[in-house]
Amino acid sequence: MVVAAESAQMDPQGLNRVEELFNHQVETGVHPGAALAVYRNGKPVLDLFGGLADRETGKPVASDTIFVLYSSTKGVTSACLHILWERGKFDWDDTVASHWPGFAQKGKEEVTIRHVLTHQSGFPDTPSHMTWDRWHDWDAAVNAMEQIPLDYQPGRVIAYHPRNFGWVVGELVRRIDGRPIDQFVREEITGPLNIEEFHLGINPDMEARVSKLHAMEDCDRTSQVTIYNRPEVHTAVLPAGGGIATARGLARFYAMMAGGGTLDGVVTMKPETVAEVTKQQSEGLDHTLDRNVKRSLGLSLGDPRSASPGNESIRTFGHAGSGTSIGWANPDSGLAMAYITNGFRAEASNTPRLAAISQAVLDAAL
Repeated sequence: MVVAAESAQMDPQGLNRVEELFNHQVETGVHPGAALAVYRNGKPVLDLFGGLADRETGKPVASDTIFVLYSSTKGVTSACLHILWERGKFDWDDTVASHWPGFAQKGKEEVTIRHVLTHQSGFPDTPSHMTWDRWHDWDAAVNAMEQIPLDYQPGRVIAYHPRNFGWVVGELVRRIDGRPIDQFVREEITGPLNIEEFHLGINPDMEARVSKLHAMEDCDRTSQVTIYNRPEVHTAVLPAGGGIATARGLARFYAMMAGGGTLDGVVTMKPETVAEVTKQQSEGLDHTLDRNVKRSLGLSLGDPRSASPGNESIRTFGHAGSGTSIGWANPDSGLAMAYITNGFRAEASNTPRLAAISQAVLDAAL
């Protein structure tokens, strides 16, 4: 659905081409179903959803279908620390242990909050005992992060922390602010911004609205698909990759970020804070992902899924989700979008499909 395109300086024909590409990807089996939402200058301009939420039953994606975000969750959970930094509650180069004394074990005494947010903490691998059936046990996660040893010296190596990132960020929020991170997100971000559909742990009665994840023909992590289809995982608070949302919910968050921290008169953070947390902090080979990356404080810059090859902008910030999704914002163009699919693909085919949609959105801006 195209919404108020001209008033937001979007080309209606360009938006129609986005919709055609969105439908083409579903119709040709790139994924069973998906949702896409776009904002320009704080106004919604596109809200699409289609295909199947469950290929086996034939259940269609509906307006209120919610999707597993995987690591597209990280942009929102990082914002919790952005807000607390703005309030003077800590400095980026504070050690984690200065706020969480039990963390100062196994060589992690010098790990800083900046290291955590830039994936340079040095302990990227999820502890083997933190299997999905323990994800509801926050105390177990905290203990695991206290006991985990270093693989790399802090600040020396970029190595993406898929799950550990979220447990450390979540516990830092709790230690610094006093509220669990899911409560902080509701009270400081999604509630004030009227984001109705972004959840860190859903209520069980919402399960019927969660789109099933599907392992596509080139999926290289089928176990991850199986695990994240479990209702027990959907109700767990997983700040690194367990967010469940609509595309319009995630896009609304990035519309706030594109607007310098304000949307519809609601100030989530100051423009100076958004500028601070979206500045490049690190660049180089990510030893987990085995590709070059640019990172700010909790966000990815110029992600290859945010534009066609060669068109990526370091001013574009956001976060992608493993094999499925992307959310990003660009303050220069005023664009913000979220594209969530339910078909898990290897990066060789996932990156091009997300980049194609991102580029079509960019091309539709006047």
